[in-house]
Amino acid sequence: MKYFKKLVGKKCYLSPIDVSDAERYTEWLNDIEVIKYLTLRDKMVSLVTEREALERLARGHSYAIVTLESDELIGSCGLVDVDYLNRTCEVGIFIGNKEYWGKGYGTEALKLLISYGINYLNLNNFMLKVYSYNERAIKSYRKIGFREMGRRRKSVIIEGKEYDTIYMDLLAEEFESIL
Repeated sequence: MKYFKKLVGKKCYLSPIDVSDAERYTEWLNDIEVIKYLTLRDKMVSLVTEREALERLARGHSYAIVTLESDELIGSCGLVDVDYLNRTCEVGIFIGNKEYWGKGYGTEALKLLISYGINYLNLNNFMLKVYSYNERAIKSYRKIGFREMGRRRKSVIIEGKEYDTIYMDLLAEEFESIL
């Protein structure tokens, strides 16, 4: 694959989504250990449906997360439901390659994405949803500046246990841009 360095950090960069990566994404999105942290954990993703999804995502503000050192695709992130009038959006991110979990790649990728949203898209409010058992992600989001704005209690049942869905947001004024 050929990736393009749209937004560059110290460990990774964001590149436009490449539909030819559909097989790799399909592999990740069928790995129970990966998807238990995602809102689409109840879906079976085929190569055809993932290719269609990537084609849709590629037309918006969704990006491949690629390592700077080896140009390896490790995940994706994006801004969805962008409302330019009210300057709001929802943020989504996942690191599919488990070898890169807990090493700061997701935090840096999200900082790049939010910096871009603030500095180039003029966005002011970024929101995300995270399950209460995803402690690693919550720690990362707090480090960036996200704050809890509410909870939907006992809204997720996984492996027989009930968890909350946590809603978090971040305002442009609360974020220190890295671009």
